[in-house]
Parts: sequence; C-alpha cells; structure tokens
Amino acid sequence: MSEKKVYTDSGIEIKQVYTRSDASQSLPTGEDSGGTFPFTRGIQPDMYRGKLWTMRQYAGFSTAEESNKRYHYLLSQGVMGLSVAFDLPTQIGYDSDHPLAEGEVGKVGVAIDSIEDMETLFKGIRLEDVSTSMTINATGFILLSLYVALAKKQGADLKKISGTIQNDILKEYAARGTHIYPPKPSMRIITDIFEWCSKEIPKWNTISISGYHIREAGSTAVQEIAFTLSNGKAYVKAALEKGLDINVFGKRLSFFFNAHNNLFEEVAKFRAARRMWAKIMRDLGATDPKAMMLRFHTQTGGSTLTAQQPLNNISRVTIQTLAAVLGGTQSLHTNGYDEALSLPTEEAARIALRTQQITAYESGITDTVDPLGGSYFVEALTNEVENKAWQLISKIDAMGGSVTAIEQGFIQEEIARSAYEYQRQIETGEKILVGVNKFQVEQEDHIPPFRIDDSIRQVQTEKLKALRNKRNPAKVDNLLQELNDKASNGDNIMPVVIEAVENYCTLGEIADTLREVFGEYK
Repeated sequence: MSEKKVYTDSGIEIKQVYTRSDASQSLPTGEDSGGTFPFTRGIQPDMYRGKLWTMRQYAGFSTAEESNKRYHYLLSQGVMGLSVAFDLPTQIGYDSDHPLAEGEVGKVGVAIDSIEDMETLFKGIRLEDVSTSMTINATGFILLSLYVALAKKQGADLKKISGTIQNDILKEYAARGTHIYPPKPSMRIITDIFEWCSKEIPKWNTISISGYHIREAGSTAVQEIAFTLSNGKAYVKAALEKGLDINVFGKRLSFFFNAHNNLFEEVAKFRAARRMWAKIMRDLGATDPKAMMLRFHTQTGGSTLTAQQPLNNISRVTIQTLAAVLGGTQSLHTNGYDEALSLPTEEAARIALRTQQITAYESGITDTVDPLGGSYFVEALTNEVENKAWQLISKIDAMGGSVTAIEQGFIQEEIARSAYEYQRQIETGEKILVGVNKFQVEQEDHIPPFRIDDSIRQVQTEKLKALRNKRNPAKVDNLLQELNDKASNGDNIMPVVIEAVENYCTLGEIADTLREVFGEYK
C-alpha cells in the first residue's frame, strides 16, 4: 500500500515523521540564540520576555471624525499602536470632490484631503505618545508630510515621533494596483523619503516592504517571502545608488507579512525570511547587525476569512496569531471575524484584539525565545522554505532584479498561477475549507454588516470648498510650482511637500503636480 503524499500550499512535501537527520544542519546551538546573526530565532536576545509585540488594530473609515472615535475606543481597550486605513481616492491621489472619487469616498478607509482632516483624525491624541502605521503607498510621501506637519503643530519633538508608512510601490505593480507614477520616478520618491527621514525623523520606519498583498493576491508562502525580499533588495540598491548609508537607512526598513492557517509552514516562513534578509544585507555591505535585522509587522490572512459561518473565522485568526507570535513578529493586527462581509464592527475588532491579549498573557508561548526552535519538523521546514525562496530570488536576479521582473510580468504570472491552482483544489475538494466546500449548514448566522453612508463625499466636498476659500491662493500656486521644479530637477521633494500641506495644499493638488512631471503608469 503506497503512503499518502502530503504537501504544503508551497508544494513542499511533508514527511510522515521527522528525525534529527532531517534537521541536523540547522539545530540551534549555544551561539544561535535570539538576537544574533542570522537571527533565525528572533531579533532580540529575550524576545517577548523583554517586550511584547505591538498590538495594533487597523481602523479607518468614512470621515476623520468617525475614525478618531474608533481610535479613542481602541486605545481605551489596550491597543498599543494605531494603524490607519485610507480610502481609495486618498491612496491614488484624488481629492474627495474629484469625479473619479465618486462612490469610493470613505469606503475602504478614511478620506484625507488636507491638513484639516489630519488634525481631526488625531484629535486628542499626542503623536509623540503613539506609534502610527499608515497603509499608504503611492501617496505615502504626502501622508507622511501631513503627519509631520501635524506633529509640528502639536509642538512634538520630531526626533521622538515613531511609526511606519507602507510606501512599498513595487508590490502595487505586482499585486495590488494602487500605483500612480511609473516605477522609476516612484523609486526616486521613495529614496527621497529615506534620505529626508534619516536626518529629520530618525525613529520613523520609512518603508514597510510588504508581502501581505502578494499573499492576498494568491501567492504561496514561499513566493511571499521570495518576492518581498527581492523588492527589499531593489529598494536597498536604489538607496545605495543615491549614496545613502546602508547602516543608517537599513535600520529603518521594516517588513509586513501575512499569517495563514498552515501553522508550521508559516512559522518556518518567518524564521527563513529573517535568516535570508540578514544574508542579503550583509552581502550588500551592511556591517551593523541592526541593519541586518528583519523587523516585521504581521496581519492575519484577509483572504482566509469566509463569509460562510463567519464565527469560524475567530478560530482561524487564533491559529494565525499563534503562527505570527511563534514566528517572532514585532507587531500584529488581527482581523475581525466579520471582515469577509464588511468593515469590522466594534465588537469584532474587540474580539480580534482580545485574541492577541489572550495569546500574550494566558498561553505561555511568550515565556521563551523561539519555542518551536529545535523541532526536527520546524527546522527541516525552515530549510526547505528558504531553499525554495532562494531559487525564485536567483531567477529574479538573473532578470536584473524586481523592477525588471515586474515590468516583464514574471512576478504577476507566478502569483496568478498559484492563485489558480489554489482555487482549483478548493473546487475539486482536494483542499477542504470548513463551511465552504465541506460541513456547510442550511441556515447561516445573520451578522449585520458595518455600513458606510454615501453622504460622506458631500461632507468632504463642502470641507474642501471652505478650505480653498480661506487659504492664500498665490502662496499655494507658488508652492505647487516649486514642487514641479524640484521634481523636474531631481532635488529632494519632502521639504516642499511639507510646506505645501502646511499652507493648505490638498493631497490631490500635490499628486496632480507630480502627474504633470512624471506621467501616470498604465
């Protein structure tokens, strides 16, 4: 009788039993503890014994007023860091009154058109006291400028403000689609941000190189880290070409990964990614260990949530939370059980946060560094994930790196192939999704979805009209012209963008000024 073959989603065959010989080359020794190169076991010597991961809840919807209420609620419930979701017009550089914004204002995140919206968003919250993560890419430089302008207004010490802008444009071309400008000028904006932040806001993470959306688009765990680390390499090379110091900007790079349901493959993925990034940075010239550390935020898998029997998602999110924490994450957002239906309700967001808190305070998995380290299975799987990811990276390197691989469609095709294969397995029943293709019920739980009112666009439009009436039009025109000049001649654009938002230029006006210079990527 032939033994049944079992594979992970990345196509790694899982043996029936693992022994020392399967893991012999990577079993931890005394030197390989947390906090030492290549950081397989974690980036801190004491990991969560010293400091728990930052518990974030992603929120942002409708108007800045509504989002601000949710932030105050989350902070009162024990959230340690805020995480802002922006609506689609904000993400692609259109003000709320732009014709293309119709039907989308405030829908998948908060609408931010100007410094006034930013003030409302953070009303009653001192930016010096919180760490803020912003999921924003093409317009990341504008949102960062708005944040800095608000911090200055609050009288904050800019050297103390901390947080992250996602700012990872390469995965937009490959997986997500909210890009504005072509790849090369987009990379130039990113290196402007690196350069400006290293001098002015040294605690700010200037980019969150994101595998999350690559995975949401249908990649495997192996592809997620291979494509993400390749993109990371492209950003580092662009910064080196600009003459920036890898030991300085390298410390401010952070990553953003997904956590799915295959617990052991996910843990192996996080461990392998740390080891790989340490080697990549060393090979690119980093000598400071802190510049070789892969620091990452995790979000549980949005695409794993089912609209059928949504309460089952609480169990899925719990498994994914364990994967992220056992894998050594620095920061975590847990999804609400109702997110396959709508934005999370307050109750769902609270349960999601409590899932992290129960894991932190009741499970015991935070008591030691890398609790699964030394498991024959996990060590062997970490090696397998790493080897398969290096194979993909060497293919991308042979093409000339991520930018070329994206321009040639290689990364997009690889993701599409994996997404197709996954869907095929669900439809044939090879892969079981509880409540979807097995264990269905006739009667579904009715969970009332969280709805966003369409009148928000009108509210934002009136605010914009009032803003344009009260500002100094000559000053606005001069600043937008100065931005055009600096973008054209290669000067760093950050100082003028900050001055522009302080003088009530809108997000759409700034984005449009650069559209004139750089064009749009189609």
